[in-house]
Amino acid sequence: MKIGVIKEIEFGERRVALIPDVASRLVKSGLEILIESHAGESSFFANSAYAEVGANIIDDKTALINESDILLKVGAPREEEVSMFKSGQIIIGFLNPLGRPELIRRLAHQGVTAMGMEMIPRSSRAQSMDALSSQASIAGYKAVLIAAAALPKYLPMLTTAAGTIPPAKVVVLGAGVAGLQAIATARRLGAQVEAYDIRPAVREEVQSLGAKFIDVTLEEDTTAAGGYAKEISEAAKQHAQTVLAKHIKDADIVITTAQVPGRKAPVMVTDSMIAQMKRGSIIVDMAGEQGGNCEGTIAGKDVICHGATIIAPINLPASMPIHASQKYAKNLLNLLNHLIKKGELHLDFTDDIISSTCITHAGEILNQRVKDALSQLAVSA
Repeated sequence: MKIGVIKEIEFGERRVALIPDVASRLVKSGLEILIESHAGESSFFANSAYAEVGANIIDDKTALINESDILLKVGAPREEEVSMFKSGQIIIGFLNPLGRPELIRRLAHQGVTAMGMEMIPRSSRAQSMDALSSQASIAGYKAVLIAAAALPKYLPMLTTAAGTIPPAKVVVLGAGVAGLQAIATARRLGAQVEAYDIRPAVREEVQSLGAKFIDVTLEEDTTAAGGYAKEISEAAKQHAQTVLAKHIKDADIVITTAQVPGRKAPVMVTDSMIAQMKRGSIIVDMAGEQGGNCEGTIAGKDVICHGATIIAPINLPASMPIHASQKYAKNLLNLLNHLIKKGELHLDFTDDIISSTCITHAGEILNQRVKDALSQLAVSA
């Protein structure tokens, strides 16, 4: 069986789907690995590093795609790549199925079996394959470093001959994987940290990292299946904003992490809340690509608003391509080991990992949420 790795061509994408170490393991298991020339260059993995472990370097993308049984990517393929795919082929990557349902329809029409890494279930069985979590952890870490670099003051408390400098105050909104890593990183840098999440169950995780949990009592269920945050009513959102406003007012840094797959990110920080913040304060909006958690956010831009700076970075994991690629490649390795037994592919749709992750197969769209998204597009058209 041949596994092909395509070079990422999206602007700013520096990750690669397989690193040489993982390619070596797959080669030793009896699989043939095809790497598009310079696919790992932006992640600092040279062609020679892949060749040394037994992978084949292919200069021609079309030839690589044509020869491969399974294609591995980081991001979703472009239209010109999709046109090269052949029926029965498997494509695995972050396909953004709810944000780009038309792409999924095209993959189905091509007869491609598409598996979305963002659809891996968050269960103990699938934990080693959970690429969303592995990449979100990197994003949460980097968001705090960006904020610390932009903040015009120290983060830790310092006692100097010129007097004592109090620690910076950081508020993290959302205590998922990215939020928890942001909390841990801010604490390691010496900041005083508070965190909020609509799921009361994460209180202990927040406190275990040395942060104070901001308690907002909501009289409705806030946790969806799989432990994810659930969208709440407008009344609940307004109540939460009222409570959070007091904490955001005193913050030097605010990190926002709330995202809803396929939908606009919820607004958590309003213009009036920003207006009450101290001049020089920093907001890092990690949901910028989905519209932002802050009013005034522009994805990929730094915006000055009432003396505070809103930073909305795009694709944070790609800014740390060595470790991001390493983690992602390990996620893919574990998924491939789950799919391939003794050199043969096994798609068992009674297995929750496969049934959740597989979006298209045999010319059909299997995921109901993607079907619903396409139906909504048809209605709006």
